[in-house]
Amino acid sequence: MDNKKDFSQYNILSLFANIGVAEAYLEELGFNVVLANELEERRASLYSQIYPKTKVICGDITDKEIFNTIIEKSKSLKVNFLMATPPCQGMSTAGVQDKNDERNKLILSVIKIAKELKPKYIFIENVPQFLSTEIEYKGIHELIPEIIRKELGKDYKINEYVIDTRNYSVPQMRQRAILLLSSLKENNIWELPQPDKKILTMKDAIGMLPKLDPLITDIDEQELLNIFPHFYEREKEALAISKWHRPPHHVKRQVVVMQHTPTGKTAFDNEVYYPKKKDGTPVKGYHNTYKRQNWNTPAYAVTMDNRKISSQNNVHPGRIEYINDKGEVIYSDARALTLYEIMRVTSLPDEWNIPNNASEQFLRRIIGEGIPPMFVKKVFQNLGVK
Repeated sequence: MDNKKDFSQYNILSLFANIGVAEAYLEELGFNVVLANELEERRASLYSQIYPKTKVICGDITDKEIFNTIIEKSKSLKVNFLMATPPCQGMSTAGVQDKNDERNKLILSVIKIAKELKPKYIFIENVPQFLSTEIEYKGIHELIPEIIRKELGKDYKINEYVIDTRNYSVPQMRQRAILLLSSLKENNIWELPQPDKKILTMKDAIGMLPKLDPLITDIDEQELLNIFPHFYEREKEALAISKWHRPPHHVKRQVVVMQHTPTGKTAFDNEVYYPKKKDGTPVKGYHNTYKRQNWNTPAYAVTMDNRKISSQNNVHPGRIEYINDKGEVIYSDARALTLYEIMRVTSLPDEWNIPNNASEQFLRRIIGEGIPPMFVKKVFQNLGVK
């Protein structure tokens, strides 16, 4: 007997859609993402290229005309499911955590749309601080979850969670706040699935990929080949795997310190090969920078600035390449993760429909903002059908 669930009855409106990282597996499951709203034109355009079946409304959700257009189009497309991933910069520990950041109030537009459309289910995702952030509403400051309960609690069962995506088939540590709202008119209450028994690691995600050297930008080709004799063979092999598996670009002084930095360690612990600026003075920084990832754990949370060795936890775990004539161990992959590797630890499908002319730098930043889609897939799969 085929126990596969039929999700074709659900027509989804995706708010703050970005380029659609969250919904990468939803069509595969049978859900219809029929409408999306995104503020920035560049993101909206790329979303349309990745998901040509979805109607995209580009514009500010707080603008009355845009808001009304979203409502009207949602009704015409028979939207009965809402997903919202509002910006988190005003709440995230990676940001300035400004309680007066106007973006914190964007959840109010989600509530207004929910009250207009009365969808069967609502998925809301944000950083954990979302649950403890107060915003001004109707003249007083209240916690965001309390406002949601006051406005939607009469019509919805609200399940609230703080999760780590590594527990849901994602080889990346990333804590998120999740709210699952189920209409009281439905027989089914939406809940999170049970966490996985097996935790996926960096080795599971990218351990099968061969070594890849960085392109050093401040030296000539001959010096590059002196340092990396197999550079071109490895580059060719990498690009045969994916067009997004290109050698990252770095300067020599950063590459050298990472060649001498073991798996899971930071170059700030090196006695000799310590990070230095261009003028030779020591770099001052946090010990989660100039740091290699670990093979035997999930990746650290992917950030927006994921192309730099000097940013947080961005360097490939590496393998022992050789021992030089000084007796020093030299490690491979002295570089940031490639975009393809970022996609894999983010749990994006290898065959994701990214257009060939998309900017790698733009994609890196956008993917660093998104919620890992395999987690979303697991959650949406757990939705029962009436």
